[in-house]
Order: sequence, then C-alpha cells, then structure tokens
Amino acid sequence: MAFWRPMLAADLPAVDQLSNEIHPELPESPEVFAERLSLFPAGCFVVEDAGTIRGYIISHPIVKHEPPALDKNLGTIDPKADTYYIHDLVVSSQLRGRGLAGDGVQRVLETAAREGFSEICLISVYGTAGFWGRHGFEKQAIEGSLAKKLEGYGSDAVFMTRLSGS
Repeated sequence: MAFWRPMLAADLPAVDQLSNEIHPELPESPEVFAERLSLFPAGCFVVEDAGTIRGYIISHPIVKHEPPALDKNLGTIDPKADTYYIHDLVVSSQLRGRGLAGDGVQRVLETAAREGFSEICLISVYGTAGFWGRHGFEKQAIEGSLAKKLEGYGSDAVFMTRLSGS
C-alpha cells in the first residue's frame, strides 16, 4: 500500500530519478533537492510503495512573490519568509488515480498551517493548473521580476496562491 512519509536523505537518489522522469524539460540538480531537505525537512515528503519511492513533495517558506528560480540553491530560508511555497509535488504514473496527489496537497496545507503560514503559493507547470484549482489555488496576475522568473519554468507556467484555511 502506498503512503506518504517524511523524506530522508537516503530517498534523494529516488527523488532525483523521479524528477528526471517527470520533468525532463525542467531539470534540477540533485543538490537542489538535498539542500531543500536540509534547510526545511518539515516540508519534504515521499510516497513509498512496497519499499519503492513513487512520489515526493518539496515545500518550504519563501518571501511573498519571490519563489526560487528553477535549479538554484536557496542558501538559507529567508528570515522574512511570510508565504509557504510548494516547489514540487510528484506522483508516479503507476499510482495516479488513487488520491495520493490530493493527500499530498493536504499534507502541505497542514504543514503550512502548523508552521504559521496563512498563504501558500506554487508555480503550476505542464498544464496542471486545473488540478491545483480543484484544491483551492487561484491563478494570479504577475509582472516584473516574478514574470521574468516564471519564464524559466516553461511557457505554460502559472503562478497560483491560496489561503491555508480556505
């Protein structure tokens, strides 16, 4: 039976492999995942299925409207962070349709609330805005540096937000 659990350092090779399979056009180095886990382990989870990692979540606090550029290390969590950011949520195709992605969203919402964040944001890619919309996220108008940053996420990238209690 597949289930979400906290991510461990030993899971990182499988997370990297899944990322490369799911996001071939948006590659990130293994160091990015390792750094996120090191900086904010409370926001990192994996789906384990019969001993195999088949999904993951990377999430962490950021300053509002300042999501990280793709494939860039953070260095630190900004002490002025006031928004919770979902960097990535992946469930392998073998497990889709079982509600695991929705369970993962709920896990992130609970983490954000527990950590004291009322707003959650993400960058939707690969046409997933509909999925995120079903979970209460709304598309946001963007401009300036945020618009420039989204260019690195592909032509269909959409910045979305929601309140943790909504």
